[in-house]
Amino acid sequence: MRVAWRRWLPDLPVLQWGREYRRDTLVSDLVAALIVTLMLIPQSLAYAMLAGLAPEVGLYASVAPLLLYALFGTSRVLAVGPVAVVSLMTAAVVGEHAAAGTPAAGAVAITLAFLSGLILLLMGVLRLGFLANFLSHPVISGFISASGLLIAASQLRSLMGVSAQGDNFFSLLAALLAQVPNTHGLTVAVGAGALAFLFWVRRGLKPLLLRLGLRARTADLLAKAGPIGAIAVTTGLAWAFDWSARGLKIVGAVPAGLPPFTLPVWDAALWRELAVPALLISAVGFVESVSVGQTLAARRRQRVEPDQELVALGAANLSAAVTGGLPVTGGFARSVVNFDAGAQTPAAGVFTAAGILLASLLLTPALYHLPQATLAATIVVAVLSLVDFSLLRKTWNYSRADFLAVVVTLLTTLGAGVEAGLVAGVGVSLALYLHRTSRPHIAEVGLVPGTEHFRNRLRHPVALSPRLLGLRVDESLYFANCRVLEDRINDAVASRPELAHVVLLCSAINDIDASALESLEAIDERLRAAGVALHLSEVKGPVMDRLQRTALLARLSGRVYLSHYQAVCDLAPETLAAAASATIAAAQS
Repeated sequence: MRVAWRRWLPDLPVLQWGREYRRDTLVSDLVAALIVTLMLIPQSLAYAMLAGLAPEVGLYASVAPLLLYALFGTSRVLAVGPVAVVSLMTAAVVGEHAAAGTPAAGAVAITLAFLSGLILLLMGVLRLGFLANFLSHPVISGFISASGLLIAASQLRSLMGVSAQGDNFFSLLAALLAQVPNTHGLTVAVGAGALAFLFWVRRGLKPLLLRLGLRARTADLLAKAGPIGAIAVTTGLAWAFDWSARGLKIVGAVPAGLPPFTLPVWDAALWRELAVPALLISAVGFVESVSVGQTLAARRRQRVEPDQELVALGAANLSAAVTGGLPVTGGFARSVVNFDAGAQTPAAGVFTAAGILLASLLLTPALYHLPQATLAATIVVAVLSLVDFSLLRKTWNYSRADFLAVVVTLLTTLGAGVEAGLVAGVGVSLALYLHRTSRPHIAEVGLVPGTEHFRNRLRHPVALSPRLLGLRVDESLYFANCRVLEDRINDAVASRPELAHVVLLCSAINDIDASALESLEAIDERLRAAGVALHLSEVKGPVMDRLQRTALLARLSGRVYLSHYQAVCDLAPETLAAAASATIAAAQS
């Protein structure tokens, strides 16, 4: 029983880093927690409102998830909470079932977080972390860039002080353009000022602090805490001059207190409607979280276990669901700040949760006059850093298939929404993969003079024999491409009357499925009838293990060679003489 439990529930990561905890580690974690707390307060409020929820929901979602991740997570510096892309996906789902900002919207978000937590936890127990590999980097990059544009566009109405709705990016832009004559001057001034300040903070504050004599690390951390300054100044001005009376929209009353105990909506019909969105949110959140965690862990020569991360993120989302939150995952910006601030263990997340809890209890009255335009500016500056159009140029130059996947993901997300965009990107990637692997590169190889190496006859000067055809298949053989190999060999036999041997160089074949096995048997039978022998060379161990359990090797008209060079020496020794002559001729010239 003890062994079984260790198999499914390995030692908690907290037990590993907890044994090594020291006083200097405590100091580092406390400093990092202070910096991340200052950053996380405005982000939590902003991302909750982005998701169509009350601002305090963001604070609730930044307490319990951090505690649960500290128990189960394997990254030492990952900071879990609301993030822009997941909040946008949550907003799209919540908007289909309830009006933004209402208790019903909060109930849907809680249920979505609960389902996402269950999915992640189940995937972790079943060790299904590899499924996230189906989300290719070009698809994720295209999706995140489009989501960044969608988020930025959705915040323009708060920056303009107008009401504009749209089903997609393009209709929203059209609605915003139609509202230009109705823009609220004071709101535009506050929003533009906050935007200008935040963009300057990102590029100009650190150099200024360095010139003033601050250390590079301190200057960098203060620059990343810039949104606190924008919030403090604009909130103070809005209170001092009563800008809300002049039409400036403010956050208003934010309830103070501990996160409430909540439960998801127990409605089977709603669960069925939320199942697919919850799965997509889980996949995107997991990929983002693991990518950030592994990148930061590599800098300290640490490891992040993807399957255990699924368990940790699942527990974090379940905790968010029972404390009035929304779906959460590991955030890039706050995790980098946590890393740069010197966090050594997930205890920094525990201290951050304590800081957010204190803010929920004590600081919410100070947020009453916070302009919504300032929060919108905070979101816009944060998400525009996610937009990466350079990927279009890179993929166009390197792989047109990946370029197509990026463009389809980008345009579908902008035109039809985040869920449709992600599904379209994955679908196009899989379709392109099937198309590529169904038309494998098959090279006729010959002996490179002076060596024992074999290369493509179209790329290198090689020695060949009319009696032997050496083919290298640069792909695993499966049901979609085995017919291509049959056709290639049939054409060669028909056009080469002297052909006596066909040798398949299997060095690039990692798998042969049942359909491909039948195809090889059919090829062998047809070649035998034509007086040609079929041979295999350089078959990989796992592939050979499977072939030995079949009748193919026993019935094979030829042999299986350890190396292609041995096959050529045995079957067409004249090739060696031709290669030697070519070597001598090259030396003389």
